[in-house]
Amino acid sequence: MLSVRGLTKTYGGTAVVRGLDLDVRHGECFGLLGPNGAGKTTTLRLLLGLIEPDAGSIELAGLPVPQRAREARGKVGVVPQLDNLDPDFTVRENLIAYGRYFGLSKAAIVARVPALLDFAGLASKADAPIAQLSGGMKRRLTLARALVNDPDILFLDEPTTGLDPQARHLIWQGLRRLINAGKTIVLTTHFMDEAERLADRLVILDHGAIVAEGAPRALIESNIEPAVVEVFGEGLPEWMDRHATSICQRFERVGETLFCYTSDADCVIDALDQARGLRYVHRPSNLEDVFLKLTGRDLRD
Repeated sequence: MLSVRGLTKTYGGTAVVRGLDLDVRHGECFGLLGPNGAGKTTTLRLLLGLIEPDAGSIELAGLPVPQRAREARGKVGVVPQLDNLDPDFTVRENLIAYGRYFGLSKAAIVARVPALLDFAGLASKADAPIAQLSGGMKRRLTLARALVNDPDILFLDEPTTGLDPQARHLIWQGLRRLINAGKTIVLTTHFMDEAERLADRLVILDHGAIVAEGAPRALIESNIEPAVVEVFGEGLPEWMDRHATSICQRFERVGETLFCYTSDADCVIDALDQARGLRYVHRPSNLEDVFLKLTGRDLRD
């Protein structure tokens, strides 16, 4: 569904995207992860033919981009970071108006609207103005709108940012239904648990280049020890000096928290149970641990 080779884009002498190679197979959910400034947004704009690359090739839904970008976008659905629903239209009217951009007849769109509203859980809100919708409802409507042309591939740019847990889970349910129905999805997100739940494969970008690629579980197993013990509280420096090197396979201190990465959490917990003033959280390693190891913990602007 998407093939990219040697994709490069430079702004002001700085390479924002550096020789990117990507393949997204039909029917998979593909994650595109990275810290702020890693090149994700520029990559998406390149893939959709909104800007031209300095070098490299893109084939989207079987068509070369940017040469036939307009035709390719007719086979694509996009959920942008920010909702751009028309506030002057009702829920139903937003779907109808958007469908007209794809050259669909009004009759064809109207016939699709009930299924789209049902998918978004908004059948009871069909005639409601946008101002009456909650944030979660607007995101679900934006997702339904992206399906109005029955796209071959969906681009979702941080689809659950700003939503509460209930709304996020509703969006996830909808995305799983699309994946199970065979839709191809390209997902960018800052929620590592979201990528871990939904993505079949993913890449992690940093400074415009791929630093890791694979299935979420395979990346976790190949990059991080199986268990993490987060230690915090009074007396941490003394406990760390006495125990960290000998019982942690790898450790990082971040502020007032020690992250102890290990394959033998019991040994770490036994040492902590004998210490006073310390608390800890024991958990399995996850995709966020991989992300932070590969891209660092420093804030990006």
